[in-house]
Amino acid sequence: MKILVVGPSWVGDMCMAQVLFKMLKKRYPKALIDVLAPAWTQAMIDRMPEVRKAISLPFGHGEFQFRKRIAFGKSLKQEGYDWSIVLPNSWKSAVIPWAADIPRRTGWLGEVRYGLLNDYKKLVKSDYPLMIQRFAALVDFTDSCIPKDELPVPHMIADTENQQKLMKALGLNLDKPVLALCPGAEYGITKIWPAEKVADVATHYLKQGWAVWVLGSPNDQQIAQDIQSRIQEEHEAFHNLVGKTKLADAVDLLAAAEQVVANDSGLMHIASALNRKVVAIYGSTSPRFTPPLGDQTSLVQLKDLYCAPCFKRTCKEGHLRCLNDIQPVEVISTLKELS
Repeated sequence: MKILVVGPSWVGDMCMAQVLFKMLKKRYPKALIDVLAPAWTQAMIDRMPEVRKAISLPFGHGEFQFRKRIAFGKSLKQEGYDWSIVLPNSWKSAVIPWAADIPRRTGWLGEVRYGLLNDYKKLVKSDYPLMIQRFAALVDFTDSCIPKDELPVPHMIADTENQQKLMKALGLNLDKPVLALCPGAEYGITKIWPAEKVADVATHYLKQGWAVWVLGSPNDQQIAQDIQSRIQEEHEAFHNLVGKTKLADAVDLLAAAEQVVANDSGLMHIASALNRKVVAIYGSTSPRFTPPLGDQTSLVQLKDLYCAPCFKRTCKEGHLRCLNDIQPVEVISTLKELS
């Protein structure tokens, strides 16, 4: 059986999609699974052994490009896929499997995708509270919602050869235990713990004899520089790697870290899938929908705040207390509990 999965565009969502890949492999051990997704997710897919290959989606995120999608779908006919599973709920995401004439096309009905999908069900969100439960249900709609504890856990495999090359090129070593900091979040400011508080955690661990690596996308350069400027003194064990690595590199370097502090972000989910000891900080969002899934993760979230979680990209109340009121001592204490 050949299966084409239309994957999500967000890094964290793609990490959680591995739950589906694992379930497919368990049920159909000889199945060949390909994943169609934006090019930036390939680094993650390459580190998921259940997937045969990644196919880069030749469109920008959010672009409709109907005619080009039809043409691209037709170009996939030669692959002879038996089944397509569409993870996003958008109308456009279901066009390519339809154009590829894949016999079985599965997904949540989403944006009224009658015809594009021929194996669908209308999502009742309360019946499937977790994203991974919604992904898992696509294997067989006749199954009831699978409890979280019965689902497989994402597990990515780092490229150790690339890891060693990176460490040599960037002047890194493992002579000291490594605390990795992932201070960004593509979602926006309501997921980002303040730089001065991250810097306090970094300073504490530097004084304890640890190395600190800061990782993130080019969009995180400002906060990474802000953190670096707040470190109390120049320290050779502090490494700001933001802007110096690609996503694939960040994955492989995270695998070398002893502990990780991250916002609710793609890198948080990756660190968890690498089975690192992760402290995940939640602001405007909730772990009730997209929790870290590894065995060594702890959450830090302000409790009983009247306006949280709001799931907004900006703070409508103007105070951002869901993040500002989380103190470094709480994060440090949670890290120690994971040790």
